[in-house]
Amino acid sequence: MMLKGFIGGATLLCAVLTTPAIAQSLTSCGDIERSYDEVKADAVSVQTNMALFAAADSGCDPLARSLIAAGASLQARDSRGAMPLAHAARAGRTALVQLFLADGAEINARNVDGGTALLAATQRNRRAVVALLLAKGADPNLAARSGVTPLMAAAYKGNDRIVADLLAHRADPNARDRTDKSAMTYAAARGFDAVVRRLLDAGIDARERYGNDLTALMWAAGHGESVDSAAAERTMDVLLAHGAPIDAADNRGRIALMVAAEVGDPAVVEFLISHGADRARKDKQGKTALDLAASDQVRQKLEAK
Repeated sequence: MMLKGFIGGATLLCAVLTTPAIAQSLTSCGDIERSYDEVKADAVSVQTNMALFAAADSGCDPLARSLIAAGASLQARDSRGAMPLAHAARAGRTALVQLFLADGAEINARNVDGGTALLAATQRNRRAVVALLLAKGADPNLAARSGVTPLMAAAYKGNDRIVADLLAHRADPNARDRTDKSAMTYAAARGFDAVVRRLLDAGIDARERYGNDLTALMWAAGHGESVDSAAAERTMDVLLAHGAPIDAADNRGRIALMVAAEVGDPAVVEFLISHGADRARKDKQGKTALDLAASDQVRQKLEAK
């Protein structure tokens, strides 16, 4: 079922740059500094670097400066391969990102999952950091091993402003991840009509096919549980206005109306019928939307004259 595929892809996306917190028990810059002071006299590089990761996470600018002066390395990696720059970017520590870059941090360094500081900042909606990294030359098209790019992450989050920033720096709106999803499918499935509109304006064809021959309209019709019907309808309205074919079929022969019927959203079913969706259409197994209806409410919409 299509929705299960979306959920799996969403889980993959969220897991791209998950990194264990460094010194989780240290909740403030004072805690971090006191903890480091206890070992500073005999500290080895690992301890100094760990303190730098913690300082980056918590935004401890003066401490980070003193740790770098004491030999902490901006090339150090945590257990997931992330460098201090990624920690600062993920936490939205703009001043530290600026400091680390000025001191030679590798802007496009990747962790073991292939994630960059730019992807980390995007996943956490850190727009100021995203803008800074892009201005300093971060590559917006470096994907994680899953194929997820910063643009896909921003689309998944529904952050239209970050999507705009990335597109302005030549992020590829056509890129696809290893599950054959794109920024468009993530935005459409989550009902982010503003992002969908921006991607269409960037040149995405509303008739484009993705994995299993699904269209963006089908993804919008089969929206996730957290998406309300009104958001899905706005998204579908944008796609239809840009030429999305309402009765295009996927590799199972199913159209958007069938997808909505199976998901069980009567409002979306009614919307599609009102826009001319074919209620009599059959899939490759000979089933109609009525046969696939998940609830009595959906059946009533499909049976209405």
